[in-house]
Amino acid sequence: MSDIIDQAVTALSEKMSGEFDGTAKFVIEGEGAIMIDGEGVRAADDEADVTLTADADTFQSILEGDLDPTAAFMSGKLSVDGDMGMAMKLGGLLA
Repeated sequence: MSDIIDQAVTALSEKMSGEFDGTAKFVIEGEGAIMIDGEGVRAADDEADVTLTADADTFQSILEGDLDPTAAFMSGKLSVDGDMGMAMKLGGLLA
């Protein structure tokens, strides 16, 4: 597992302010995938209700609060595949 994935799992675990009642996957291009579900955050590449894909720099900017996930999506830096409502809910929990 890459250091970027390890750091992202830690950062996402700290940011999650409430329970997430679905499944979401963050794919960091060239690094791997992170799953978020009711049990927490972990490095994995399982099936999910929604998959969000971005490069490492974009993902880090979102985690640090420098880039709004909606703005990243609208500018094409973040792609969303699956349940858009679940993606919006996840964005609210990470804020």
